[in-house]
Amino acid sequence: MLTIDDERRLLTSEKVRNAVQVQSHVLGIARQFFVGRGFVEILPVVISPFTDPLTDYRVRGEIECYGFHYQITKSMIFHKQMALLSLPRVFCFSPNIRIEPAERRTSGRHLIEFVQLDLEVRDASREDVMKLAEDFFADLFERLPAVAADELRFFGRVILPPRRPFRAIRHDEAVRDYGNDFELGLSQDLREPAWILDFPAESREFYDREYPDRPGVLRDMDLVYPEGFGEALSGGEREHELESIEKRIIRKGIDLASYKYYLDFARTGLPASAGFGIGMERLTRYICGLDSVREARYFAKLPGTLSL
Repeated sequence: MLTIDDERRLLTSEKVRNAVQVQSHVLGIARQFFVGRGFVEILPVVISPFTDPLTDYRVRGEIECYGFHYQITKSMIFHKQMALLSLPRVFCFSPNIRIEPAERRTSGRHLIEFVQLDLEVRDASREDVMKLAEDFFADLFERLPAVAADELRFFGRVILPPRRPFRAIRHDEAVRDYGNDFELGLSQDLREPAWILDFPAESREFYDREYPDRPGVLRDMDLVYPEGFGEALSGGEREHELESIEKRIIRKGIDLASYKYYLDFARTGLPASAGFGIGMERLTRYICGLDSVREARYFAKLPGTLSL
């Protein structure tokens, strides 16, 4: 239930204020890093006739405008892929709406509204964007102590640049060692970030590209933070050929009509690409050592609650 006293307490909290100041520094460093690597920042898309299905394409926020039906953006995956027709490297700080189950309210990791640093690179491989992500985190953690010294001192956090290349673990190895819900168990055992590679196709979305010689296995990846902070980013290579996209949509049990406009676009040609998204609130939580992403932004919206 929404209480104004609770919202006021968070807005005036010293902890939240310091976390938001750290986040502001992170946004600035990220912009400098990616622009320096030849990326162009594009503006976010908030509503569209189609958006990321995210396992269940039926769970979506919708609005009607001029008699047309729009969905509220869950991620910029399709729009950044299409933007590569004009620009070879794009990034965006994209607001995402994801209607999470109410029981995730206490996870510390889930919000129904959050912001991703979302990027895509034309003609890139998974390994290309993995190296890019490693370089970004190394640059961020090298530069952040100089500009956010007071805030990091407040939180008692010392974040050192991780060693590169990051450790890589196959999905089947993670499941073997930690079970199907491996993310938090693995994260608690890590002392530096680690990659999870090669997820099974049934566990991810239709736009993640399959190995040509390993049907059912995807050329994708997640990055997992250490210290129990969980997922850092998710990404991979993209399906871009119309026939492959349609086959994957059908295998996921999704009505092709739900993605008519995207398929019409793919019919005229999409570039090969790879990319990823980094949740800014989760990154802030990790840097500051926060208990919950609710403390990593103003006006945070937990699943199953009403918030400003």
